[in-house]
Amino acid sequence: MASDRYIDFVNSDLGRKLVGAVGLPAPARLERWQAGRLRPVEGALLLSTGPLAQRVGSFAPRLTDVLFSAGGAVTGESTGAHPWNAEQSAKIKAVVFDASTLLHTSQLSQLREFFQPILRHLDNSAHVVILARAPDAQSDPLAASTQQAIEGFSRSLAKEMRNGGTVQLLQIEDGAEDQLEGALRFFLSPKSAFISGQVVRLSACGQQVQDWTRPLAGRKALVTGAARGIGAAIAETLARDGAEVVLLDVPQAKSDLDALAARLGGQALILDICAPDAAAQLIEHLPGGLDIVVHNAGITRDKTLANMPADFWDSVLDVNLNAPQVLTQALIDSGALRDNGSVILLASISGLAGNRGQTNYTTSKAGLIGYARAMAPTLKARGININAVAPGFIETSMTAHMPFALREAGRRMSSLGQGGQPQDVAESVAWLGQPGSGAISGQVLRVCGQSVLGA
Repeated sequence: MASDRYIDFVNSDLGRKLVGAVGLPAPARLERWQAGRLRPVEGALLLSTGPLAQRVGSFAPRLTDVLFSAGGAVTGESTGAHPWNAEQSAKIKAVVFDASTLLHTSQLSQLREFFQPILRHLDNSAHVVILARAPDAQSDPLAASTQQAIEGFSRSLAKEMRNGGTVQLLQIEDGAEDQLEGALRFFLSPKSAFISGQVVRLSACGQQVQDWTRPLAGRKALVTGAARGIGAAIAETLARDGAEVVLLDVPQAKSDLDALAARLGGQALILDICAPDAAAQLIEHLPGGLDIVVHNAGITRDKTLANMPADFWDSVLDVNLNAPQVLTQALIDSGALRDNGSVILLASISGLAGNRGQTNYTTSKAGLIGYARAMAPTLKARGININAVAPGFIETSMTAHMPFALREAGRRMSSLGQGGQPQDVAESVAWLGQPGSGAISGQVLRVCGQSVLGA
């Protein structure tokens, strides 16, 4: 993988002075989750007032050792929260603002009043989460308008963050309040380092994580295209979180696949997912069923449409789109995918934005997004959730071989000003595979540093 020498430079003593003098962008090194870490938030967490913030206050001491409140609504011995004001010198590592009670245009000023004083007090790699209600769930048009306005605010605030900071908007449906802890453990922690400016909707879900140190314990996961790159990172992260892993790849990747499976204590499965009997073979190798399916396998065959041979088109659509559809349906119909399971489809921001020379690839990735949205309602009765993860520019061996100018453009065209790591995609997949992730279904989670593409 090519290293990002620009980030190395701007974070050196000489680099900081030079980029500051000439006004060049200075992307920060992102803080990422490290093995052995105990708390989602290592630093101060600031909570606003509001009913959803009160719910967060009930479990906030499990997220952090340092808790502040703005307005005093969650202070007290039960939470250990202390009042915060702008005169304090304490740096804020994480922020939760409850915007669910903003129902009229005049109340939107509370966004400015709350955030303006704290922005200069944020620590490096700070994570901000705004809690709101879904606009389409509001009966009053003014309330719906106001809740929709919060989305514009959150996306713009994400673009104003500095030093690796991120902002997300969580829209909480009635009955989904008990899923806040799982979502905040992800979005307030370094596990979401390369996600910003996103809107995620939480619905009611009866499942809960039992052990936050091993949230996937007791769950069995299948990862396609698992031998190397992002697929290998996904397998490693699922295993770290307690899942039993089945790793699938093509015969050419057998040595890498076997080595990874041995290291993770998992099962290696050599299979061509486009073979006519692939579904039957897969089900035969999963006699006890599974809980998580990660469709990571994918290929590219790039040409402008005017020059694209039929086999370039057909092979990409077969591997990237048709195979995941066929295998998922077979796992559902056979019962091999257990109730309360998860299906995660690896899409791409190019499936949202398009990309020159990749009409086949972008068609396949957009198709995966459509498949997740269409299947979500039909799987709800069994508690199965299905979502797409859309990576942006991720530092892999493939991107390392891109022409220099294209690689640099891909890295800088996001609010975080850098490429992501395979771990960033893997952390998102692991979160969407947790018990309780059924609160999120039919959605697209972009892991792209708030890329300008497809925004």
